[in-house]
Amino acid sequence: MPRYTAPTKDTQYILHDVLNITEAGIPGYDELEAEFTGAVLEEAGKISSDVLAPLNAVGDRQGCVLENGVVRTPDGFRDAFEQVKSGGWTGLDMPEEYGGQYMPYVLGTAVGEMFSGANQAFTMYQGLTHGAASAILAHGSDEQKDTYLPRMVSCEWTGTMNLTEPHCGTDLGLMRTKAEPQDDGSYRISGQKIFISAGEHDMAGNIIHLVLAKIAGGPEGIKGVSLFIVPKFLVNGDGSLGARNGVACGNLEEKMGIHGNSTCVMNYDGAVGYLLGEEHKGMRAMFTMMNEARLGVGMQGLALAEAAYQNALDYARERLQGRDVTGAKNPDGPADPLIVHPDIRRSLMDQKSFAEAGRAFILWGATLIDRAHRAGDKDADGLISLLTPVIKGFLTDQGYDMTVQAQQIYGGHGYIEESGMSQFTRDARIAMIYEGANGVQALDLVGRKLAQDGGKHVMAFFDLVKSFIKDNAGQDDAFDRDFLDPLKAASKDLQAAGMYFMQQGMKNPHNALAGSTDFLHLFGHVCLGLMWARMAKASGDALANGTSDAAFHETKLATGRYYMARQLPATALHLARIQTGADTVMALDAENF
Repeated sequence: MPRYTAPTKDTQYILHDVLNITEAGIPGYDELEAEFTGAVLEEAGKISSDVLAPLNAVGDRQGCVLENGVVRTPDGFRDAFEQVKSGGWTGLDMPEEYGGQYMPYVLGTAVGEMFSGANQAFTMYQGLTHGAASAILAHGSDEQKDTYLPRMVSCEWTGTMNLTEPHCGTDLGLMRTKAEPQDDGSYRISGQKIFISAGEHDMAGNIIHLVLAKIAGGPEGIKGVSLFIVPKFLVNGDGSLGARNGVACGNLEEKMGIHGNSTCVMNYDGAVGYLLGEEHKGMRAMFTMMNEARLGVGMQGLALAEAAYQNALDYARERLQGRDVTGAKNPDGPADPLIVHPDIRRSLMDQKSFAEAGRAFILWGATLIDRAHRAGDKDADGLISLLTPVIKGFLTDQGYDMTVQAQQIYGGHGYIEESGMSQFTRDARIAMIYEGANGVQALDLVGRKLAQDGGKHVMAFFDLVKSFIKDNAGQDDAFDRDFLDPLKAASKDLQAAGMYFMQQGMKNPHNALAGSTDFLHLFGHVCLGLMWARMAKASGDALANGTSDAAFHETKLATGRYYMARQLPATALHLARIQTGADTVMALDAENF
C-alpha cells in the first residue's frame, strides 16, 4: 500500500525562510511564528498519514454506493470525518463568529495540501463545503449567514455547488434549470444538475446546495442566471431540521478516479430555494466559490504529484534492477537499485523540482489572497486574479504528468492496481477538467486576464520579476549564472509572447487563442522559475550564515539548478509555438479531420 508523509519541513521552510510570513505586514501574520505553524502542521501531518492516507485505497476500491436514495461512503470515511471535524480543521480559516479559528488562508492552504495528498476524494467533502460557505459569507444576508454558516463551518452540514447540466458544461448561459418566485419570497427550483461532487452522502445531517438557475422573465444567456441556497432538509426558524426538500440524487457517476467521493446526478423537483445575492447576478456570487475552488484544484495537482513522488522514490531506492554503467553500486547484491540509473534520476528530479516549486507557488498565491482580503490590497487581488488560471491549469497539467512519471518508475508494477500508483494518476486526471477545464483556463488567461485593468496586473508581475533580478544581481556569480540569468531569459520569452498577442491578436483573435495553452504553460514555468530563484536566495543566505542544516539547503540549491537548467528552457519552445500563429492550427476544414 502506498504511504504518505506530510511535507512539513519543506512547508515550514517556504513559509518562514522564503516568504518570511511574520514580516509580511498582513493582518494576522505576526501570529504565525514558526513554533506555532510547526505545531499546526505537525498535527495536520499526523492526521494525514495516520487517518486519511490508510483510507485512500479503501475509498478507491469500494467507492460510494447509492441505496434507496442514500449514498453510502466507503468504510472508515464517517469516523475519519468525525475526527477531522472534532479537531476544528474544517473551519481553520473561517470567521470566529461562525465557529471558525480565523487563521490566515495561507495556513489553511498548507494543511489542505497535506489532506489532499493523503486522500483527495475524502478531502473534497470538506473542501466543497468551505467554498460554499465562502460564497454565503460573501453574498448572503445576515439571516442566511446565521442559519447556515455555523453548521457548515463545523461540517455538521456540508455544501456543494451545482452548475453543470447534461446539455451544457462551460457555457452556463444554456442552462435550463428554472426558479419560480413564490409569495413568501422563496423560489421553487426545478431541473437537473450533473457532476455534483458530494451531492449526497451519509456523513452530514444536512447538505446545503448552491444551485444556479434562471428566473422566468430574466435576461437571456449568462446574464439571466441567479444563485440559490437549496438545502436537502429545510431548516426551521430555531435551526432544527424540517421536512425533506424536493432534491434527490438520481444516480452516481462511474468515474476514472476519486471513487471515494460521491459524484451525483441531482434532480430538483420544485425544491424550495432561497436567492443568494441579487437576481440575475448568480455568476458573480458563484465565482466567489469557483475562484477558491480553482486554487484548491491547483493545490490538488501539486499534492498528488508529491504523494506519487514519495512512493516512486521509495521504489527506486529499493527495487534492484540492472547495474550502473560506471560500475556496480551494490556489489554484494544481484543488481543495483533503480535510483543509480540516470534516466530514473531525471524522472525523480522532474518530480521533486516540480513539487517543491509548486508548493512555493501555491503558498505565495495564498499570501496574495490574504493580502487582498485581510489588508484590502487591490493590487494583490488583481495579481492573484491573473495567476488563478495559471495555478489551476499549470499545476494540474504538470501534476498529472508527474504522477505518470512516478507510475513509470515502477515499470509493469505501476500498471498493477496492487502497487497503488495508478490511483494517483487516475485521481489527478480530474483536476485538469473540473472547476473549468484547463483549455478554458488558458482562454481566460489570454482572453480576459492579460488585458484586465489595462494590463496593469501582468505588468506588475513583470516588474516583480525584474525587481527581484535587479535587487539580487551581482552578489554571487554562481547565483547569477544558475538562477537569475535563466529567469531573465524565461521572463523575456513571456514578454515576447504577450507582445505577439498584442500585435497579432488584434488582427486575428485566433492567433492569440491558438497559443493560449502554450502561454499558460510558459507563464507557469516563469512562476516556478521565480519560486526557485527565491528559494535559492533563501538557501544561499542560510548557508552563508552558517545554518545547522546545510544538507537541506545544499539539496535545495541542487534541485533548483536542475529546474532552471532542464525545465525552464521550455519557455523558448512555448514561445516558438505561439509565434507560429493560428494558420496551421486552423488549416483544416471541420469535415477534413
